[in-house]
Amino acid sequence: MRISELKNNLVAVLGYGMEGRAVTKYLLKNGVKPVIFDQKTWDQQDQQARDEIRSLGLNFIFGPDSFKEMAGFKIAFRSPGIPLDEPGLQAAVKKGLRLTSQTSWFFEHCKAKIIGITGTKGKGTTSALIYEALKRSAQANRGAFKAYLTGNIGKIQPLDFLDRLRPADWVVYELSSFQLQDLKRSPHIGVILMVTSEHLDYHKSPAEYVNAKAAIARFQQPNDFAVINSDYKNSLKIGKLGKGKKYFISRLRPTAPGCYVRQGWIYLKLTGRAPQKICSIGELKLKGEHNLENACAAIAAARLAGAELKPIQDACANFTGLEHRLQLVAQKKGLKFYNDSFSTAPETAIAAIKAFSEPLILILGGSSKNSDFRPLAREITAQTNIKAIILIGQESPRLKNLLKSFSGKLLEGPKSMKEIFAQIKSVAQKGDTVLLSPACASFGMFKNYKDRGEQFTQWAKNW
Repeated sequence: MRISELKNNLVAVLGYGMEGRAVTKYLLKNGVKPVIFDQKTWDQQDQQARDEIRSLGLNFIFGPDSFKEMAGFKIAFRSPGIPLDEPGLQAAVKKGLRLTSQTSWFFEHCKAKIIGITGTKGKGTTSALIYEALKRSAQANRGAFKAYLTGNIGKIQPLDFLDRLRPADWVVYELSSFQLQDLKRSPHIGVILMVTSEHLDYHKSPAEYVNAKAAIARFQQPNDFAVINSDYKNSLKIGKLGKGKKYFISRLRPTAPGCYVRQGWIYLKLTGRAPQKICSIGELKLKGEHNLENACAAIAAARLAGAELKPIQDACANFTGLEHRLQLVAQKKGLKFYNDSFSTAPETAIAAIKAFSEPLILILGGSSKNSDFRPLAREITAQTNIKAIILIGQESPRLKNLLKSFSGKLLEGPKSMKEIFAQIKSVAQKGDTVLLSPACASFGMFKNYKDRGEQFTQWAKNW
């Protein structure tokens, strides 16, 4: 369906968050005036949303039953947070409504090649590193193509630049399960990072979550590529789908074809070529073993996209990581403070803990996502360098129950970042590292993971 076909039809935008705003902007630019639907009431919308809707003169239907009012609409753009099986939405689909999304529309109309990245964790870091390598390669080739970074990580929404893409360009697209679950096309290069369990507050089961990510490879054709983390069975399961050529990455063993870690070096082994040394582990500024997996995936994807080795090597040597992802934010009076607020799952907290050998003060907990904390508790108990844990938020009682055999100090009850830092002060000594890696969502004490990380960073800098 072309954008011109929407001009004389009723078009709905479901949800008026970041993606809903981007879709609305795109539609208006192309002469299509949508109706905004949202299950939140008018009073529950933020002030910016209300002001925009008024200034643009948009019609809207808000409230819990709004999706029941979609009779006569030809197409609806769904925001990622709206479940596909929402009853009002499915009733409209049965009556002929075509359901799409910003991501689906972009994939359908994109002239450039897309590198899509998904996984339980590591998507943002890997996407950013691929983008850096491609950007450096574009500069080395005097602008023969342009690279774009979008999706969950991008500061620019995909529909903002869709109309100016050229066939030579590359789009690096970070894809969550929410964006992938109704996608009917796969990216030219699909990157499947570690896939464990996540978002079980949204998906009905781990199996549904894994299946939701499957579109990253399911629709690939023989001229496409899948870059698969072979250290995880769910990643392998997804990567085996589709007809794309398979490349594997691992930090545990040599893989071919693909990218792997061996004896302190990262090697790239493409089909028909001898293994090439890309960089030593020591050259990487990214901390943690899990980031070796992300680096391998980025190297393989960038090379398959045509980036030369030098730009890839330069990107690896200079990339310092993303905000709120195992980020060193302060060194004060013999203490180091690491902000890993983006860690909202047990698996990423485990990876963060493993990155340190010095005495560790760990801040753990938050709001519930129905995660399984037992592997995390076992890892904490097995580590000898964790001297204290500060438990925060809704999940504190469950974590405390699992940490009965923890031999260090267990601190509880802080209701703010100020109180968290008061507890840090009671146990911290010169040479310690303070790590915020909560393994949980942030709601309750904080607005979101960014707010949590920013507050931690500010208090650390003022230590």
